Amino acid sequence: MQSKSSIFIVDDDEAICDALSGLFESEGFDAQSFASAEAFLAAGNENAPGCAIVDIQMPGMSGLDLQKELVRRGATIPVIVLTSHGDVTTAVTALKGGAIDFIEKPFKVEALMASVTEALSRQSRHDRAKAERAEIAARLSRLTAREREVLDLVVAGDPNKVVAAKLGISVRTAETHRAKVMDKMECANLPALIHLMLLR
Repeated sequence: MQSKSSIFIVDDDEAICDALSGLFESEGFDAQSFASAEAFLAAGNENAPGCAIVDIQMPGMSGLDLQKELVRRGATIPVIVLTSHGDVTTAVTALKGGAIDFIEKPFKVEALMASVTEALSRQSRHDRAKAERAEIAARLSRLTAREREVLDLVVAGDPNKVVAAKLGISVRTAETHRAKVMDKMECANLPALIHLMLLR
């Protein structure tokens, strides 16, 4: 599976930590366990590649409190919630808070592994989208102020004559700016440019 991903197990039950660590290591993951939410936060893994499997009821900060803190910090790590005392209200709270899944103990290994696979897939998609947005921002930064004005008008659907009239420039100058925009944004045609701007 994904050998570069880590599974962070946050549970005060040592037996659960040991069992899950063994399970995930046998699947090729790097497994790390923490006896408390505070210990996990102190380790600074909230943006690491992987996912966190978090128990709800722990001494000190609860699993739901940890989830809220991760959201507050803008953490990217996906969370799977485990509990021995599941109820609808708690499940809804966890899922609305962004948890990938809410799993009651005892759980089926297949169900947990399916949730981990989904969590890693979501994180991968999130990372790709973030990288794409960063690349688009870098391309936009190459544009001059005038070229950015032209870009906005072109994407809005204005032809060169309209762009020229709105900006008080000649059609030929508008065409020149448009060509530079396409070159700097690395787009071969208008549909590609529009698609790029929708991704940012």
